[in-house]
Amino acid sequence: MADSVDVKKGLPANPEKATLEGKNKFLGMFVFLAGETTMFATFFGTYLGLRSGTASGPEPADLFQLPLVFIMTMILLTSSLTSVLATYAMKKNQFGKLKLWMWVTFLLGVTFLSLEIYEFVEYYEHGLGYTSSAFASSFYTLVGLHGAHVLFGLGWILLLLLRNRSRGITLYNAPKFYAFALYWHFIDLVWVFIFTVVYLMGIGG
Repeated sequence: MADSVDVKKGLPANPEKATLEGKNKFLGMFVFLAGETTMFATFFGTYLGLRSGTASGPEPADLFQLPLVFIMTMILLTSSLTSVLATYAMKKNQFGKLKLWMWVTFLLGVTFLSLEIYEFVEYYEHGLGYTSSAFASSFYTLVGLHGAHVLFGLGWILLLLLRNRSRGITLYNAPKFYAFALYWHFIDLVWVFIFTVVYLMGIGG
């Protein structure tokens, strides 16, 4: 039904929610994100309970490099902005700009994930292995879980771009791009909490 609409005649103002399928995807994504919120809350609680268990090993203040983490934060927040610009282009039926901003979002996500891997390697070389202490296990699990979500998002956006590279914007794929944007904003929001709870509190003591 959605694919039968001729986009040359103009898309509705909100193409991502113009069909029942689109509305269902929108609702389903919020239910999914509610479950994700509960899961991350559990991991945050676990980290807060274990972060002082360093077992005489490296402590957060000894390891965390605030300039690097701040750069990572700015990169991820910028990728959230570019995904907003992509969504805005979608609503205006500007497929070229939609693809451009999605690719920029993808590249920023790759950069963030590369820096996160670099950070983990650095910590490992300074003696913070996964089983070094309760703090180490909870840190790698929480931040690694976020990194896994970033990796999943990168695969998602890449698949969307490749499968829809020549289709233009339709009522069928608009909900898919919009659902991805919601997911990406959620990932960025979780990182803001990680930046505050893990890194700033870790350095501040």
